[in-house]
Amino acid sequence: MVTLCLSHGASAQTTVLIFGDSLSAGFGVAREAAWPTLLQQQYPQLKIVNASISGETTAGGLRRIDAQLAQFQPKIIVLALGANDGLRGGKIDDIEHNLNELVRRCRAAHAEVLLVGMQLPPNYGLDYTAQFKAIFSKIARQQQVKLAPFLLAGLNAEHYQADNLHPNAAAQTILLQNVLSSLKSMLKQ
Repeated sequence: MVTLCLSHGASAQTTVLIFGDSLSAGFGVAREAAWPTLLQQQYPQLKIVNASISGETTAGGLRRIDAQLAQFQPKIIVLALGANDGLRGGKIDDIEHNLNELVRRCRAAHAEVLLVGMQLPPNYGLDYTAQFKAIFSKIARQQQVKLAPFLLAGLNAEHYQADNLHPNAAAQTILLQNVLSSLKSMLKQ
């Protein structure tokens, strides 16, 4: 976990907690190139806390969220989990339940939530990938939270590292824009 900005008067800053997996942790890219760091550079008046962990699942997020909420008391949470659950073929009902509970806990802590959508390659079949993709918009609609439809929207083969899973440094500005497309209106409030 990395706190990206701690300046004088930090307690008065609006804290934005990035709570995700390797896609938000910046796996395989320099810390200064990862999209949460780029967000901090673009919005120096905010305190961006990146509590993303490579390999994190929604179940792991549930085990960690309460401590993160208590420690950082964020005004906004960018919730970017679920990809690892889907890549492991997790049960759709379990993924949906965990994400719903994460959103519920964040809202109970008086934080606004930006839920970041994810999509999967068709490894587990079209039915599974369609159900997985639908989880995010369903939760956003039911819990009335903002949705960034797809973190990796607009990426093509040249934007990935050799593993074909993790975005490279050149892709980080695109990820940032995919998040900011929904986050900007929350930052103005």
